[in-house]
Amino acid sequence: MLLSHRKRLLTLWRIAAKYRLDTHLPVEEVPQLVPVARLIRLHYAAWGKQPQPNAVKLSLEEMGTLFLKLGQLLSTRRDLVPPAIIEQLVQLQDKVKPFSAKIAIAQIEDKKYGLGQPTSQLFARFDSKPLAAASIAQVHTAALPDGREVVVKVVRPDIRSTIIADFELLRELAQWASARIEAARAVRIIDIVEDYRQVMLNELDLTFEADNTTQMRNNFLGSSLMYVPEVYAVSKNVMVMERIVGVPISQTQVFDELGYDRAALAEKGLTIFFTQVFRDNFFHADMHPGNVFVEVVMPEFLQQNPQFTPRYIGLDCAIMGELSKADQMIVARMLLSVMNNNFTSLVDIVSRAGWIPPNTDKHALTRDMRRTVSPMLAKPINEIDFAGILMQILDIARRHHMSIPPQLMLLLKTLVHVEGLGRDLYPQLDIWSLAKPILTAWVKEQLDPVRNMQQLREQIPELLLATSELPRLIDQSLQSMSAQGARQDEQMREIQLIRADMLNERRRDWFALSGFAVSIAIATQVGWFAPLFYLFAVLFVVWRILA
Repeated sequence: MLLSHRKRLLTLWRIAAKYRLDTHLPVEEVPQLVPVARLIRLHYAAWGKQPQPNAVKLSLEEMGTLFLKLGQLLSTRRDLVPPAIIEQLVQLQDKVKPFSAKIAIAQIEDKKYGLGQPTSQLFARFDSKPLAAASIAQVHTAALPDGREVVVKVVRPDIRSTIIADFELLRELAQWASARIEAARAVRIIDIVEDYRQVMLNELDLTFEADNTTQMRNNFLGSSLMYVPEVYAVSKNVMVMERIVGVPISQTQVFDELGYDRAALAEKGLTIFFTQVFRDNFFHADMHPGNVFVEVVMPEFLQQNPQFTPRYIGLDCAIMGELSKADQMIVARMLLSVMNNNFTSLVDIVSRAGWIPPNTDKHALTRDMRRTVSPMLAKPINEIDFAGILMQILDIARRHHMSIPPQLMLLLKTLVHVEGLGRDLYPQLDIWSLAKPILTAWVKEQLDPVRNMQQLREQIPELLLATSELPRLIDQSLQSMSAQGARQDEQMREIQLIRADMLNERRRDWFALSGFAVSIAIATQVGWFAPLFYLFAVLFVVWRILA
């Protein structure tokens, strides 16, 4: 199966060998990596190749966009990745190797996918040195003719074909895993790969990101929680937006120097996440530290306003997540059941959602969930092995044949990001006590009869308009039922004819078999006339074949 991708696999292996990744990965802890490590060591044993500094970052850059994204996700997990590797992965957030300014300018001025005008007309100043470079695009600072400071985001050239090829490989790996590993089937890994493929391809079109940014900005206009910059111009490969000044969420030492309350800042970040998921149903699904900033506020202002907490600044809205109303309610009720230590209710919710087979042993599932999840409810975020618990839950899903909808996997990925950011910002954060009132209020709001009646009143005009279509729909339904009835009559007649033919065929079989058996029996009992009866037996067989 994977032989069709042998060229790409060979390229990835050569990159791993070139940078001696066997010396940077915990091979002893992951037995599956041992054969790969031995191959790498054998490949370079004769050359005396030594490990390189910054090898993990350089290798992921060379491997391509998907591997950069993986590095960005792992960069938030200081609980899983050694500090030496974390230092390299953090650079993948905005310090990827840039492409030349000439290529960037050509992309901007391109008439089909760019802005179609010379940079000298578009900007009063364009800085050729990139401000930041990431996996999909790089950013240049500039100034508009009216003096407004902006950033210009330019998509990396020629990465679409590499992404498509890598996803073809991932799809085959997912199919292989789904056919052999029950946990892979439980999380619908094939659907996840397909969904993320479309997400990544959409990320290459900056018009999608511009629309997402505008919607996110409108959701938080005037909010004390978060600020989203304004988009000024956009094309498929180029986006011009308001330049902001802020501190990356990972620079916690700067927050201490500025006198920020890191606990309040962490609580605000978690509030933003739940607000996006439940109030807006539109959440940022790529929240690595390179995309999350905090606005700069002078210490003097904070001294005069001790209750003030700086706003977050949301960037790079290319990957956004949405849930159906039903899934929103399911997720909220599941979280509340966990927070209330009510795992019987949790399993009941999962069952009603259709995520487990009807014959599942619910008592065993409840016991497994309680044993796995309950210990983390009384711990601060720095003591929770979130990734380990998630893997245990997926293992429980495998053993109980639980089917997790693919749209929730993007939410789980976002939770991994959020938990990693919260762990760095304020390790003692009690996520449960903060989240519970938010979720409780949201569920009550959704179930409020007054609110539901108001929504019904707002939908009355649409319902009245829909009733005007009822006569036509009824007529169509009657015609369809009549046509279906006629078709059923025709099918019944065809079935009866087939049945009659089958009965006739069966009679012929019995007649031919009986004649053959009787002829053979007589032939064995007579003397000179035996050949005649053998002939009769042959004739019965020939007749049945030709009949």
